[in-house]
Amino acid sequence: MTATAPAPSTARVRATALLPRLALVLAALLAALFTAASPATAHAALTASDPKDGAVVATAPAQVTLSFSEQVALGDDSIRVLDPQGRRVDTGELRDMCSGNTVRYGTALHTGLPDGTYTVAWQAVSADSHPISGAFTFSIGAPSATDVTLPATQAGGGPVGIAYGIARYAAYAGFTVLVGGAAFILLCWRRGAAERPLQKLVVRAWVTLTTATLVMLVLRTPYTGSGKFADAFDLDGLRAVLETKTGASLVSRLLLLGAAALFVAVLFGVYARRVQGAGPEEKALASEGHEEEAHDEEAHNEEAHEQEAHEEARATNDLTFGLALGGAVVAGGIAATWALSEHASTGIQPGIAMPADILHLLAVATWLGGLAALLVALHKVPGMERAAVRRFSTVAFVSVLVLAVTGVYQSWRQLGSWSALTGTDYGQLLLVKVGLVAVLLGVAYLSRKWTARLADAPEAPVAAPAEVAGPDDVSRETGSDDVDGSDVSRETEPVTVPADPERAAQLARQLAARESAREKQVRDADPNRAGLRRSVLAEAGIAVILLAVTTVLTSTEPGRTVEQEAGRGSAGATAVPDRAVKITLPFDTGGQNGKGSVRLELDPGRVGANTLHLWADSGDGKPFDLPEIKVAFTLPAKDIGPLPLVPDQAAPGHWTASGVQLPLAGEWRIDVTVRTSDIDQTTVQKTVKIG
Repeated sequence: MTATAPAPSTARVRATALLPRLALVLAALLAALFTAASPATAHAALTASDPKDGAVVATAPAQVTLSFSEQVALGDDSIRVLDPQGRRVDTGELRDMCSGNTVRYGTALHTGLPDGTYTVAWQAVSADSHPISGAFTFSIGAPSATDVTLPATQAGGGPVGIAYGIARYAAYAGFTVLVGGAAFILLCWRRGAAERPLQKLVVRAWVTLTTATLVMLVLRTPYTGSGKFADAFDLDGLRAVLETKTGASLVSRLLLLGAAALFVAVLFGVYARRVQGAGPEEKALASEGHEEEAHDEEAHNEEAHEQEAHEEARATNDLTFGLALGGAVVAGGIAATWALSEHASTGIQPGIAMPADILHLLAVATWLGGLAALLVALHKVPGMERAAVRRFSTVAFVSVLVLAVTGVYQSWRQLGSWSALTGTDYGQLLLVKVGLVAVLLGVAYLSRKWTARLADAPEAPVAAPAEVAGPDDVSRETGSDDVDGSDVSRETEPVTVPADPERAAQLARQLAARESAREKQVRDADPNRAGLRRSVLAEAGIAVILLAVTTVLTSTEPGRTVEQEAGRGSAGATAVPDRAVKITLPFDTGGQNGKGSVRLELDPGRVGANTLHLWADSGDGKPFDLPEIKVAFTLPAKDIGPLPLVPDQAAPGHWTASGVQLPLAGEWRIDVTVRTSDIDQTTVQKTVKIG
């Protein structure tokens, strides 16, 4: 919701003049930020390795090293090197080789490794708390077949990843409602502290945030490691988590939630008793008027009553200020546990990004959490003051301004270019989020109009609840006994409580049903209030979707990193695009039926892994089922090869091989050896260019 001015016509004029200017300023700021963007990363990325992916080395290396774009957390098992049979050949000891801005880690290999293709599987946790993983191969001497099977799911995936993601969403939702609900009470509607529906809302939000934080702490080990729920009970893993930045943030959040529990207890205890019912001044002054009419002899106490009312009001204001200040400190501390362990803590300008992220989270919570509290109050509390709705409108307007400024800065920081806005998952999610915010503001404008109408309309009378008299009182009800809403608003006299417990319970249920129907009738009798409730309900529904998108956005790789990885990956391929190598080689082994041809296709025909297909045709053009066919690749300019390869037969006259590694670009000679009988064979060759 947005702010309302005292006069609707004046507010409309001011809004018409202000909004275009505000939009122009934000657009200019956004353009300037994107134009001035400089390279940075958020999620860590593997930038180099030694040996390189797909490399063929003449002798076994002493170690394998990995370089990353930013600081990462690794353990002794984070880098695993496997031989063609899937056995580990590394020592399991992690080597920290970081120096200055270079982030490099390695692991030593056993000596005497035989020739063949080796697989390097790695897993780490980036500085923004997200797990990353990958794998690549290199060969010693010549490539070979390998039996290594890599995990189907990446780090942070699988059932554990789903459970951890649900806990993340629940944590954000709990924080939003906890902070926003408390802010709504202290800033907009103090009497709400004594209302049971709002108390339940805030307490349940605290329970949700606390439970989600505990779940995230317990699941952190399997989430960043094995992906198995059983590892949640690994005490050594939990101890290791507590030593990380994320673990420390989760523990700090739990400690701050302890302080938040004390805040909630005071808010709904001492504070609620002070503000219960009407305000202290109104209550005292109303009491004075009644006493003047009924007891003229106590008129001299008027000044004393008024002084007492003012002192009580001053004490309540002091308590409100203290709770607001303490609550803001606790809420800021909880928000900081996200800022210190996720995207804001990495990349460029972390000193600015973390305070901006804290303000962003607090603005979101104040707006959307306050919206949830307002919806509950409109639905459950028939006697809610209209002034509270107007106050929340102002609070929401300030929150939206803070949200816009910090959101623009965060978008620039995580995207870095206009192309990332549409070309990356992060940018597309950000566009969805911006669209949802725009829709939410549109619905908030409707809520603002209902608020203005509600402020101008006269207050609807609230029916007084029926009183229950003691068993000695004898009285009767006036009006109908129906509870369908037709006559429930009639006045009632004190109701006699029967001596029979069963009859008394039945009467209590009837009174409760009548009271519920009366409250519903009061809520529905005011069309302005009903319209506001519907528009706020629509806002709350959109806010839930917005919160879900925001949660996904926090775990999505930022556009800056995606574009940089794509740039590194395509740097060597832009000059020469990938294209399959297709050649035909005639052969003649000299024996009976020894003539034919071999059609060879190497796809995609580039440095790295390729797929090889061979088709053999006889002289009459039919498939030639050769007893044996072999292939070798040689790069004479670099003195590499021959790299032998025996393809597998897929069908009569058709052979194939996958994972054919060509480590360097250049003019490669392809030798195809064909055998047509036990003694008749020949080798044909052709030179092709590999990008």
